[in-house]
Amino acid sequence: MTRMDCRWSCMSNDGGVRNVGEKRAYKARKPGGGRKKLKPGYDAGKNLKEQMDAAVALYNSEMSLQAIGDELSLNPIKVRKLLITAGMYESGVAEKLQDTFEEYRETQSYKEAILSTANNLQLSKASVTSYLPYQKGVYYPSTEKEKISVGAERQRRYRAMKRWRTDPTEENFWGVVLAYAGVRFKTYSGLPFSYEVRKGRNGEYTKELWIDRREKSKSLAWSSVLLAQKNIKGKVVDRPKALGDIRGVTYIYGMFYRFRLIDVPDEVKEKMKKQHPKKKSTKTESETKGGSNIH
Repeated sequence: MTRMDCRWSCMSNDGGVRNVGEKRAYKARKPGGGRKKLKPGYDAGKNLKEQMDAAVALYNSEMSLQAIGDELSLNPIKVRKLLITAGMYESGVAEKLQDTFEEYRETQSYKEAILSTANNLQLSKASVTSYLPYQKGVYYPSTEKEKISVGAERQRRYRAMKRWRTDPTEENFWGVVLAYAGVRFKTYSGLPFSYEVRKGRNGEYTKELWIDRREKSKSLAWSSVLLAQKNIKGKVVDRPKALGDIRGVTYIYGMFYRFRLIDVPDEVKEKMKKQHPKKKSTKTESETKGGSNIH
């Protein structure tokens, strides 16, 4: 082959000569081919979950956001966002911002809702996002133990609450109770608790709430919740017994405050804001055999 011929031909994969314009023979890609990851072992979702769990543990020991940030080498603003994602951080500013965001989110995309919220509250975009939970990588179990994002869980609660306030029927109120299953509440004295709603053999939810107070699990009848609702006389309810002599009323009191059915005195609000460190307790023989009814 002359020097001039080299301009019009090239070497093939097998070492032979192929003319320009001829299609190259297909060569199957090896498994795992393509651009290699710079950090093969890096998992953003896993790292975020670990950071969140660590922040929650420190927050439960009554450490400040700054102290937690110093301990984990994180910015206090990121610590707050992690706690918001975990459903642990509560404040008037956070609640107002999140409610405003969810209202815009009904008709707008995520980015558009952030901008609208920022304009409405006269805040920067960064300030708005700092009060919103992480959208990716962190998941929480719902009543049905399915994995959905925290953002989707919050939106589900918002829609249930909006539906109930627009049409305050018992059915819509029950929808709110279902949406808030697994959410952290506080009692009159500031003790944390949550509840779950279980399904019966027919696959339908039973009208019974199971209160989870540390190692104990107690049942709360739906009829008791409805009775307490009928006993609301004014906006501010001084103490649980004002809702009636009802089993589990101390838990109903905390739920109604979170649902904004009632308001509570300022000193009670301070108790509810206070963080209580988790204490180890021993189970008695009767407790290990199963749950009990609320007395």
